[in-house]
Amino acid sequence: MKPLFAAFALLLTLLIPTTGQSDVLILAHGYLGSAASWERSGVVPMLVQKGWERAGILSLGPSGVVEVPGPGQKAPKKIYLVELPSIAPLGLQADHLTPMWRLLAQRHPNETLILVGHSAGGVVLRLSLVRGEVPNAKALITIASPHLGTPRAEQALDATDDPWPIGILRDFFDDGGYRTLRVSRGLYLDIVRQHPGSLLFWLNHQPHPEIRYISIIRGGPFAMGDFLVPGISQDLNNVPALRGKATSQVAGTGHELFWPDGQMLSSLLEKLSE
Repeated sequence: MKPLFAAFALLLTLLIPTTGQSDVLILAHGYLGSAASWERSGVVPMLVQKGWERAGILSLGPSGVVEVPGPGQKAPKKIYLVELPSIAPLGLQADHLTPMWRLLAQRHPNETLILVGHSAGGVVLRLSLVRGEVPNAKALITIASPHLGTPRAEQALDATDDPWPIGILRDFFDDGGYRTLRVSRGLYLDIVRQHPGSLLFWLNHQPHPEIRYISIIRGGPFAMGDFLVPGISQDLNNVPALRGKATSQVAGTGHELFWPDGQMLSSLLEKLSE
């Protein structure tokens, strides 16, 4: 009877429907953004309509990861938003992510991570991947990210390269915009157009994990890019280490996130789970 019982049990396991592998979606904002950018733009509400659930917001405090928990941590499709110091250099932003990856690895050890980054956030996520810090990564999706850099960073550096005391005087009389540019100089140095010796040049020539890479390019039907980042820079296929390994699609014309991005991400995520 034992062999018959074992065969019956095996048949039951084959007949009972099972759910697919659970996924953890990580959303990283860009320069001058915040975790709330994904909510305000309508991206997260759209994903929730498509079956994803809010799992929490992660940031880094003086004593470790600070979490605002969400109700969906046990859901098969969950979303975590990460809060980054968006005016800081790319390496420092990636350092903020390091303990968050450890937390997620402990909490979801058997689940795959899908990373989505907007603007500079996409480059920060890619830097984390190359540094080998992301556990069980499945895919990276970037939206309007300056993978090859942007001339706007060079313009910002030129605009804030003032000798003393001119810089102090401009700080004093400015309404805040000039001061923001000045404190962002470390980031601008990291996202100038790549050249030998730059961080982006180094990053773009490093071995990347064998996962799926998808770039969303702004700029209408001709993928020309947007006001901040040229389309050629947004395309992951132009990264030497990923040439021919990434897929790209054009969506939207402005640099900012907007609600159709949520619909587009939902479609991409469905394809990734097939």
